[in-house]
Amino acid sequence: MKRIKTKGYGKDAKAVMILAHGAGAPMDSLFMELLAEALAGQGIESVRFEFPYMVKRREDGRKRPPDRQPALLAAFEDQVSLAREELGSQVPLLVGGKSMGGRMATLLAAGRSRDVDGVACYGYPFHPPGKLDRWRIEHLGEVAVPLLVVQGTRDPFGKPDELKAQGQIPGLTRLCWLDGGNHDFQPLARQPEQQADLIAQAALLTRQFAEDAVL
Repeated sequence: MKRIKTKGYGKDAKAVMILAHGAGAPMDSLFMELLAEALAGQGIESVRFEFPYMVKRREDGRKRPPDRQPALLAAFEDQVSLAREELGSQVPLLVGGKSMGGRMATLLAAGRSRDVDGVACYGYPFHPPGKLDRWRIEHLGEVAVPLLVVQGTRDPFGKPDELKAQGQIPGLTRLCWLDGGNHDFQPLARQPEQQADLIAQAALLTRQFAEDAVL
């Protein structure tokens, strides 16, 4: 099982998050490394893992499409069960992830796990780029725990005007925007911020969300 765990989850951890990667990059991509580090700085320790297709890619170097949804959810649920065994019931457990990983976290919380206290998504794929007829929000109303989405204002998978046109999305507790960020939270070249700065903002927003809605 491919997994990155903060040893002991940190003595001062307010919560632990199981953090899933996106469709095209592994658990130790720069984005995931920066996010895990920034979350730890906010008192949220993380566990990262890889879905089966990414494990195979790491073994032989061949790119593959993501597994089908049942396999992705089963792998995620295994991580929830393992974390609960390690943590007990006293430490709040969040699930979340980048893009596809965040979507799988919402699906898990909507129907297949009772051990989750909150969900945090970074660059949620509300719809495929340019395909506003294919929204991926039907299940969000079934998420029974607090749900945070942190989104870049330039993200082609869901921009501010597109989300505004949808109105209130059932199940979405808090939607936060990172000014100028794209799907990877890369800002515009003219902005003073770097990607790491926007990711740090995302981590702070996650801590505030956890303190308000989960802890």
